[in-house]
Amino acid sequence: MPSSSLIAYPLRPGRVHEACGPSAASFALWTAALIGGDVIWVREAWRAEQLNPLGFQGLDPARVILAQTMDQNDTLAVAEEALRDGAVPFVILETTAPIGLTAGRRLQLAAQAGGTTGLCLIPEGMGSNAAETRWHCAPVFDAQDSTRQRWSLIKNKLGTCEAWNVRWNPEAHRVAVVSPVRE
Repeated sequence: MPSSSLIAYPLRPGRVHEACGPSAASFALWTAALIGGDVIWVREAWRAEQLNPLGFQGLDPARVILAQTMDQNDTLAVAEEALRDGAVPFVILETTAPIGLTAGRRLQLAAQAGGTTGLCLIPEGMGSNAAETRWHCAPVFDAQDSTRQRWSLIKNKLGTCEAWNVRWNPEAHRVAVVSPVRE
């Protein structure tokens, strides 16, 4: 039985975390809304899917700075510089291939230096050993609430792994843990 509150969330500042699964982008946007301030989102320009500002629950799209790169090496370089600089509190990067231990460690050192929280949106099964936490995020069907999701903490360097059903609470402007949907 999952606990009533999320462990390891909000994400630990000065560290880089990972999220995968069909709701990973929602995880990133909700986290950005909680952290506050501007967000740098780094992704490869050739990717066909785009961010839809109408789907940014809780986050003003004007706060998102989208950086498009040529390839994953450029994505990692831009993210590393943004993390190290510390000018924004949250950096999101989308990867299309596994991140090696050296690149993952460089991101962690940059986040620590800048005091910035980083989040890598990764393809499933392609996580880095250097990540502080890894989350699998998936939607949960609920006829009354389209924001319901299941977040599973599948890697946690500082503790145990669990799973929670969550939803976005627009009035409180936060993520709320909810009971599982009954059949």
